[in-house]
Amino acid sequence: MATFLHRLGRFAFRRRGLTVLLWLLVLFGTGFAASAAPAPPADTFSMPGTESQKAFDLLEEKFPAAGAEGASARVVVRAPAGERITSPENKAAVADLVAALGKDPQVSKVTDPFTSNAVSKNGTTAYAVATYKVTATELTDKQHDALDKVLGSGRDAGLTVEAGGDAVKVDAEMSGTGEQIGILISALVLLVTFGSLIAAGMPLLTALIGVGTGISAITALGSTLGLSSTTSTLAMMLGLAVGIDYALFIVSRYRSELLEGHERQEAAGRAVGTAGSAVVFAGLTVIVALAGLSVVNIPVLTKMGLAAAGTVAVAVLIAITLVPALLGFAPVRVLRRRDRAAFRGKPLSARQQRKAAKRAAKQAAAKPNLGARWAGYVLRHPVAVLLVGVVGLGALALPAADLELGLPGEGTMAPDTTQRKAYDMLSDSFGDGFNGPLMVTVEADKAAGVAKSVGEKFAEQDGVASVAAPAANEAGDTAIFNVVPTTGPSETATENLVRELRDLSGSLEADTGAEILITGQTALFIDFSHTLDKALLPYLGLVVGLAFLLLMVAFRSLLVPFKAALGFLLSVGAALGAVVAVFQQGHLANVFGVEQPGPVISTMPIIMIGVVFGLAMDYEVFLVSRMREAYVHGATPGEAVVTGFRYGGRVVTAAALIMISVFSGFIVEDNDLIQMMGFALASAVLFDAFVVRMAIVPALFALLGTKAWWLPKWLDKLLPNLDVEGEKLSRTPSASSSRFGSRREHELIR
Repeated sequence: MATFLHRLGRFAFRRRGLTVLLWLLVLFGTGFAASAAPAPPADTFSMPGTESQKAFDLLEEKFPAAGAEGASARVVVRAPAGERITSPENKAAVADLVAALGKDPQVSKVTDPFTSNAVSKNGTTAYAVATYKVTATELTDKQHDALDKVLGSGRDAGLTVEAGGDAVKVDAEMSGTGEQIGILISALVLLVTFGSLIAAGMPLLTALIGVGTGISAITALGSTLGLSSTTSTLAMMLGLAVGIDYALFIVSRYRSELLEGHERQEAAGRAVGTAGSAVVFAGLTVIVALAGLSVVNIPVLTKMGLAAAGTVAVAVLIAITLVPALLGFAPVRVLRRRDRAAFRGKPLSARQQRKAAKRAAKQAAAKPNLGARWAGYVLRHPVAVLLVGVVGLGALALPAADLELGLPGEGTMAPDTTQRKAYDMLSDSFGDGFNGPLMVTVEADKAAGVAKSVGEKFAEQDGVASVAAPAANEAGDTAIFNVVPTTGPSETATENLVRELRDLSGSLEADTGAEILITGQTALFIDFSHTLDKALLPYLGLVVGLAFLLLMVAFRSLLVPFKAALGFLLSVGAALGAVVAVFQQGHLANVFGVEQPGPVISTMPIIMIGVVFGLAMDYEVFLVSRMREAYVHGATPGEAVVTGFRYGGRVVTAAALIMISVFSGFIVEDNDLIQMMGFALASAVLFDAFVVRMAIVPALFALLGTKAWWLPKWLDKLLPNLDVEGEKLSRTPSASSSRFGSRREHELIR
């Protein structure tokens, strides 16, 4: 591995013009394909194998006309205080509103609340449903503005008017502010870390090229593979973060190799051969974690995971090819100003440059840097550091015990939105369960009669507020009816009711010979959460197992990947606890812009687990690979830890700060899932990088000593030797003899 990447890095450095040209062709090619591709499909939600999805498929087959309907808006009107909506004046105002809704040429029909039994029992509230000819994604600003104008005219008439439904505009588009904030902070971190504008700009440039290529490819393949516009969101977040980090590690290693006296092309080859090997393995762990989302068997998660995995793969390829090519255009200017003196001007020969660089490196190593001093402190107090880290993360994880999962809906929107106001008005006037009716499908001979008897049985159950009359299709072999619970869609009692009705359906099927299925948005959300719960452990097993094998091959150790996995669990637990505390319980909600605390979005934990596992392994690989490299080259376990932090501590810190800044930028977005994901990932990186990888991991190395690198001999013979640490590269005459630091750094271990 290291030898191959070493050659690749030298080739890219030497043929830099060709390498840059090829990547520009790829970027512009995918960009052109994206611009010429058809519009991406609308977001679809399906869950193969669940009862809800089976019922939806049956409805599409038996009631094709109903499935052909487009978007809808449910307009809720309420009379002024002390009045009834059925008074002549208010009734006339509602009639005008209904007529105005029907004037839009894209509206196919509008129900009249006074003829469709859509008036509350207390006579204060009513609702009308406007159905459009097109889907929600096909509605234009003209339709949205027309609907807003109708709502305003109703309010001018003295009524309280609000609207819900997918035809109502939702102001939750990605504004781009998150990416801009993340890039700005990343630029500052890179500038402070490298002390060079060229070195700071290079990771940003390559990351943007990688994200541009990945997102363009997703857009170009959108209509072919069914990738919606939201599929690229996770790919953008991860592509930007890992793209900067991967380039950061290779540029940093190049500078280190250059200052140790290697010729420029050789320094680029060694940087790609060593740090590039870590990048490849770190990227593989991220790709495995993201591709593993497919085991959940929810198409939208599978597409998001694979799209993000593809973007990460592009980031890896760019890091090991484009980065060394760009280094070839500015081989010395990536150094700090004070370090360029040895490489400036013609009087110095290559041999003299190497000698000057070695002297500079020895002078720099005479005083241990902050990373080496921190490693020495941990090595002297491993038990205390370990206890503080584990107990602290455990305390942060405590709120996760109260985790409540749900999916975003109008009931979880901010209280000042028209959708939330309409939702609350309907709940107050028609009952809590009105916003989450269950749809029951009955497939049988003479389905209408069977459905009627089934509805009567359902109406007798506790928790059922009302059962509507069944409606059969033209063939008469399928009928549907609605069941309105007494409790709200997100309440536990509603979930229990769905379970009880399905149990009852089983016994009724045996008596009638019919197939009875329960669906609807509420049942769909329940099935979604249940599917995720069942898939969580298999997903964890697959991801952790494959990553364990990758790390075992990379580090040739059993305990290193094992403790890496345990540290990941601590990070995830603490991050999940922070999410529950802020987004569910409302602590510090104002600080993070959380308008409406509520259940944690069901998809968030499993996506977070996949992404955080990959990122956690990133820092494990980047930091421990330096330790492994020193260990196989003859350093003691303690010296290896100090060496790893001396060379990698500053860079890992910068990489973590960049990740945190990129993810934190998404907290300002209006999209609930993106906001929550940004917070969760930023928290997880904070805990994992600074507590687990830079405190708990070196403490464990101190306690384990040489046992940390133990591997049974029989297993060592079976595993392929990929030479990730670049042992073969160190056998060249140009290898630095001061690789393991200065005497003062060794004294830190004692």
